[in-house]
Amino acid sequence: VDYTWDATTRLKQLKPARFNFIADSDTIVDGFLAHEAAEVVPEAVSGVKDAMMDKDVYDKDGNVTGTESVINPQSIDQAKLVPLLVKTIQELEARITALEA
Repeated sequence: VDYTWDATTRLKQLKPARFNFIADSDTIVDGFLAHEAAEVVPEAVSGVKDAMMDKDVYDKDGNVTGTESVINPQSIDQAKLVPLLVKTIQELEARITALEA
């Protein structure tokens, strides 16, 4: 167990962005691009950048008529960013306290 790692430096490497999803171009969200976040907090990201997968195609009766290749998006487990955020707050609090002394 290591309590001495530098969270602030890691946190500053994250690149928050505003973006929309291809499937919902009218809705803008704040977040991270998974492949960028994976460079800093790899344990928070699952999937592979630009991965594709086959998806069944159905007719109007629900029968499979073939497959099509679709994006298999990466995902971010936001909860795994929390320790980095808390540790950064603790580091910043210590710096503020030192400056006030």
